[in-house]
Amino acid sequence: MTRTSRTGPEVAYRARPRALLVAVAAVFAPTLAAPAVAHAASPKSTKAGTRITVGSGETLELTGTTTACVLTIEEGGVITVPDGYRLSLTVNGVETGSDLAELTDGYGGAATAIAAGTYRGTVVLSVAEANDLAFSDLTFPFRQALYVDVDGVDEAKSVPSAVLGGTVTDTAASNVRLLSDGESFNGVYVTGGGTYTLTNPKIAYTGNGRCDFIGYGASVVGTGEGTTLVLDGATISNEGVVRTAVIADATANVIVKNSTLHCADGTVPDEYPTAGTGDTRYMITVPWMLGLSGNVRTTNLLGTSTKASFVNSTISSEKWGALSVDGGSYCTLTAINSTIANTGDEGYGSYAIGNVTEHFLGCTFDVGDYALIHWGASAHYGDSTKDAVAALNDSLDIGLTSAELNALPVKSTVVNAGRFMVLWYAVGSVAIDGGTQVNTGETAFMCKAVAGSVTVDGSEGASISAGNGVIFQLMDTDRPSSVSVSGKPWKTETIGTYTEPTGSPAKSSSWVTTSAQSTDAKATFTDIDLKGDFYNSVWGGGNASLQGQNLTLSFTRSSVEGVISASTTKHSVSTITSAEYRRISEVTNTTSAVVNNGVLVTLGSGSTWTVTGTSYLSALTLASDATVTAPSGRTVTLTVDGTATELKAGSSYTGALTLTVA
Repeated sequence: MTRTSRTGPEVAYRARPRALLVAVAAVFAPTLAAPAVAHAASPKSTKAGTRITVGSGETLELTGTTTACVLTIEEGGVITVPDGYRLSLTVNGVETGSDLAELTDGYGGAATAIAAGTYRGTVVLSVAEANDLAFSDLTFPFRQALYVDVDGVDEAKSVPSAVLGGTVTDTAASNVRLLSDGESFNGVYVTGGGTYTLTNPKIAYTGNGRCDFIGYGASVVGTGEGTTLVLDGATISNEGVVRTAVIADATANVIVKNSTLHCADGTVPDEYPTAGTGDTRYMITVPWMLGLSGNVRTTNLLGTSTKASFVNSTISSEKWGALSVDGGSYCTLTAINSTIANTGDEGYGSYAIGNVTEHFLGCTFDVGDYALIHWGASAHYGDSTKDAVAALNDSLDIGLTSAELNALPVKSTVVNAGRFMVLWYAVGSVAIDGGTQVNTGETAFMCKAVAGSVTVDGSEGASISAGNGVIFQLMDTDRPSSVSVSGKPWKTETIGTYTEPTGSPAKSSSWVTTSAQSTDAKATFTDIDLKGDFYNSVWGGGNASLQGQNLTLSFTRSSVEGVISASTTKHSVSTITSAEYRRISEVTNTTSAVVNNGVLVTLGSGSTWTVTGTSYLSALTLASDATVTAPSGRTVTLTVDGTATELKAGSSYTGALTLTVA
C-alpha cells in the first residue's frame, strides 16, 4: 500500500494484517485493573484536533494507534497496551517520551514507559506488535521505526510515524530521517535473512540505550543468518549511554560505506554501580580496568561468524571505542580507506575478542589510547591496494561494484594513538606492512603476560615510532579482576584492586629462559629501521600463577638502536583501584638480570643492533653478516654467565648474557 507521511513526502509500505489493531483515529478500551485504579476519560475533540489527558492515578489502555494534537500525562498517569504489543510516542515525527525503568525493575530494567508531561503537535501513539528479544536471562522489548525481515518491511512491528520523509520500500529506504530523544528506541531493525539498503539516511538519537550486547537502543541493527544490511551515505549522530550507531549480530553481513558515524557519551543512571560491572547483561560503561572511561561505543559486532565492513567512512566515538567486536566468535571486522577516531582524550579504535579477524587497509586512526585492544584475534594493518581490496570484497561479500573498486584510491594506514598501538590481554597476532605508519604517545606494543605476536614488514615503508621510546613491553597483567556481589541484578562489580608485588621474583625450577617456548611473546621485524627499547618484566616463579614467560625477538635486514633487556617495572602507585584507572599499563623499567623473563634475540641477515645501554638477555644469535655495536665513540662488551666473551658474527650465546656499553 502507499501511505502519506504526516511529516514528509509520500512513503511506501507493505501492510500486513493486524488482528488486534483497529484502523481508527482513536480507540480506547478500559483496563481490567482493580477498581481502585482510575481510567482516563474519552478524548476531547475540538476544531484544533483531539486532546488526550491521563490524570494522576489513571490508566489508559490503547488497543490501536491513536493520534492527537495534545497529549497530557500527569504524574502517576499511565498508558498501557495489550500483551504482545509495544507503545511508542512520536511528536512531529520525533520519537520521544520513552523513559527506561530502573535496572532493578522488570525486563531486567529494560522496559520503557511514556514519561509524564504535555506533548503538543502531531502526536501519534503507535501500538505495534512486540519484538521481544532475549539476551542471557533477560528480555528486551525492542521498538523500532522500521522492522524488516525476509519479506520486507513489516508495518505491524514498525512505527511509521517515526520515519520522516524519504522513500521506504520492501528492499530499500532512501533519504529518510530518524530522530529520537526518548530512550532505547531503535531505528532500523533488519532480520530473518532479509536484504535491505539504506541510502542517505540521517539518524540522530539522544537519550540512553540499555544493552549493546544485543543492540537495544541502537540506530541500526542487522541480525540473523542470511541477513545483509547496507548503509550507503549514512549520517548517524547519537548521544547517550550505549546509544550505539550500528550493530551487526548473529551471522549477518553489515556493510557501511561513504558514511559518517559518531556517538557521544550520555548520563549514566544513578542506580548503576560507580565502578561499573563486567556482567554483559548490564554493562553500560567501559570496564575501567582497560584504563578507559566512557559509556558508548559507536559499533559492536556480535554473534558467530558475523561480518561488518566499513568503506570510505568515518567512525568515531567520544570515548570508549569506535569499532568493537565483543560477545562474538569467529567474526570479521573490516575497514577500508576509513577514519577511526575518538573525539575525546580516551578510547580505542577497535576491540577484538573471540578469535576475530580484523582488516584495516588504508585507514587513519586518531585515537585517545589504543588502536587495538586484543583479546584473541588476528589483525592486519596495511595498504588498500587494488588487489587487497578486491580480495576482501570477494571473500567477505562486501558487494562493491567494479566502479566503486576503481574509485577507491590506494592509501597507506596511519595509526596515531595517544598511548599504545596494541594492548594484548590474550593470545593473538598483529601484522603490519605496506606503508603503515605507527605513531604512539607511549609504548607501541603492550603485552600483558600472554603470547601476543607482532610481525612488521618495512619493505614498503612501514615504520614504528614510540613516544616514550619503548617499542615492546612484556609485563605482568595489572588488570584488577571483578568481584561477586549480592542483592543486585548484576552478578559482578568491577571493584577489584591491583597491588604491585614487592621484593624479588623467585627463580622457577621448571621455566626455561634460554630457548623459545610456545607461550613466548614474539616480535618479528623485516626491512625496517627501529629506534627504541624492548623490555620483558614478567616475574614468574608462581606469581599470578605464571612460572615464567620469554620475549622472543627476530630482526632481518633491519637495524635497531636501543636497549633490549629483561627488566623490573614499577607503577607510580603501589595499588590501582577504579580511582587510579589511568595508571593501568603506566610503568617505568629498570634493566635487571633475567630470572624467569628470558629475552631471546636473533639478528638475522643484514641486521645491526646498536646497544645504547646495559641489556640483559638469555639468548643471542647472530647471522654471519649481523652486527652488534655501540653508538659512535663507545664500545659494547658481552659477558656470558659472568665471563667476558667476544661478540662474533655467526655465533650463538645462551645463559646469563650482559651487554654493557662504555
